[in-house]
Amino acid sequence: MNFSSTKADFFIPDSPNGETTPERTTHLGIGAHQDDLEFMALHGILECFQRTDRWFGAVTCTDGAGSSRTGPYATFTDEQMKEVRVQEQRTAAVIGQYSFMAQLAHPSSVAKNADQRIAMIDDLEAILKAAQPEIVYTHNPFDKHATHIGVFHALLAAILRLPESERPKQLIGCEVWRGLDWLPDALKLVLPLDGHPNLAASLNGVFDSQIVGGKRYDLAVEGRRLANATFFDSHSSDAAQRITYTLDMTELMSGEVSLEDFCQRILNHFNQEILGGIR
Repeated sequence: MNFSSTKADFFIPDSPNGETTPERTTHLGIGAHQDDLEFMALHGILECFQRTDRWFGAVTCTDGAGSSRTGPYATFTDEQMKEVRVQEQRTAAVIGQYSFMAQLAHPSSVAKNADQRIAMIDDLEAILKAAQPEIVYTHNPFDKHATHIGVFHALLAAILRLPESERPKQLIGCEVWRGLDWLPDALKLVLPLDGHPNLAASLNGVFDSQIVGGKRYDLAVEGRRLANATFFDSHSSDAAQRITYTLDMTELMSGEVSLEDFCQRILNHFNQEILGGIR
């Protein structure tokens, strides 16, 4: 596939020469940075792992230049970090048996700036048309990372360009830089992550440049999954050992509901739940 950046990387783990097309993809994860998908969209990866009727496709939108770095990576330049992170993400794609791995190599500033986002939207539209996924996992609009929010906006814009008949059947917002445990239970889409715990650990550990470079994402994301499972329901035994809280954003793909109204409705529900409990 051709993308707007000459530095974009398109990789098919089981078909390095490109004989396989993205059309087999059923579950698609679209994240801002290398490692976002493994941390937030594990449910989609597990749903497709070792299956021939389901395939997880993956898209990383930015180039990873702004990564935290200490220890052995302390002296790495932005260009060196980009190269390391591309290879780490390719390794994750092999381990997770992804349908394809697209790294679009946009600077984070492009995602954050609505006036510069058009090339990213074009790339995502092309991927959606080629892959035709049924389910898409991405960042949720309550995330506090500006780059994540920018990617969310770009994806939604790309989806709304498609004819209604070609849009995914479900759009799922995932937790990264802000958990979704605060969502009222009625609004949580709770996804179990118990399958293949060794796979989850392997995927977490791939991103050495981040873990050794100063951020223990591997421990943090596992802790969140375990905590979600334990603290979900105070009156019953845990139904799963690990879960992720997500937000069903499917109605946003209709184009008939504004993002502001969608978010305000959720916040109103949360507000009523809290105030109702203290009266």
